[in-house]
Amino acid sequence: MAITAAMVKELREKTGAGMMDCKKALTETDGDMEKAIDFLREKGIASAAKKADRVAAEGLAHIKVEGNTAVIVEINAETDFVAKNENFISLVDTVASHLLNNKPSDVEAALAQDFDGDADTLNNYINNQIAKIGEKISLRRFAVVERSDNEAFGAYHHMGGRIAVLTLLDGTQDADLAKDISMHIAAINPKYISRDQVSQEEVEHEREVLKQQALNEGKPEKIVEKMVEGRLGKYFEDVCLNDQAFVKDSDQKVGKFLSSKGASVKEFYRFEVGEGIEKREENFAEEVMSQVKK
Repeated sequence: MAITAAMVKELREKTGAGMMDCKKALTETDGDMEKAIDFLREKGIASAAKKADRVAAEGLAHIKVEGNTAVIVEINAETDFVAKNENFISLVDTVASHLLNNKPSDVEAALAQDFDGDADTLNNYINNQIAKIGEKISLRRFAVVERSDNEAFGAYHHMGGRIAVLTLLDGTQDADLAKDISMHIAAINPKYISRDQVSQEEVEHEREVLKQQALNEGKPEKIVEKMVEGRLGKYFEDVCLNDQAFVKDSDQKVGKFLSSKGASVKEFYRFEVGEGIEKREENFAEEVMSQVKK
């Protein structure tokens, strides 16, 4: 029987299991939905999938560097307790090594890749760890970065992996310099490297907002445009790395500081655990009890 995308989607919605697992289950059971559900349960995948509706907003951001390749990854769990668990920390490092060695294009491709050991895919490996650790665990995002011989990685972990920053500098091999820039990025959280990366649409939107602010303040219309351009410069300082005052030397802008070293930022990634995820409201006592009952 031909297995359709709609069938895979239905099984995913019923079990919460991964796409590849659902497709395999349907293939093995000749498209029988109920048998496919049993197949997933028997493999221990559906039991892990029952945790799929929980919110995994804790976890770790981790960086691994080997030679000219580096990976930054965020893996989520449900509680800070598990994020500090040795088994979870080992899982994060294992997944980072897999990503570094196999260089998948995205999360979905990564989860479907062959995985050494008892699990035949990375997705199954993570599901097996869910069964051992007892919480929902998810590979949220990652980036694999390559460098040339005249480039440097800057790797920085903050708050034990709450924030991780991976920076690639061009024009230098100074890893300490690159790490200093990563520390700055961790602290200040720029969105872009330079002004030319900010879309014209975003600039015009900000210009209009600033114009209305000035008019609402009762400023004369003849000086509003000049005020807006001045305030727009402050906006660029907030969002663009090169325009920011360097945290280790506030008298210098990051861009000019790097230029004096013959270097520039080629790219950077800043992962803060759980950013953008709507977290559950739980008090500390409830969190402790949820662990005791497992």
